[in-house]
Amino acid sequence: MRTNLRRALTTAMKNRDRAAITALRSALAAIDNAESVPAEHLPSSAASNEHVAGAAVGLGAAEVERRHLTEADVRSIVEKEAVDRVSAADEYERLGRADLAANLRAEAEVLDRQLHPES
Repeated sequence: MRTNLRRALTTAMKNRDRAAITALRSALAAIDNAESVPAEHLPSSAASNEHVAGAAVGLGAAEVERRHLTEADVRSIVEKEAVDRVSAADEYERLGRADLAANLRAEAEVLDRQLHPES
């Protein structure tokens, strides 16, 4: 799914489709964020830098392998991104901002097309 999102982003950029670019970049960023390791799970280094508090010394001293997400995890993240946009669009409409609501609904449609490519 991530590969499809990246391909769709490339196509959207070539077509200058703002709604698609925004939605796809946001979804890819959400996936990248989900792969990050929480700060409390970072390795503690015995040596530290005297100039920067908490800094690790040495090449690769603070590197940690990122979490591996399953295809279902990635799909869940994209679904949540789409649902969040629809609920925000509903709120904008309630506040009388149909223009912003339309933008968010267009972004949600882009993500829905990625989730259901056959339709």
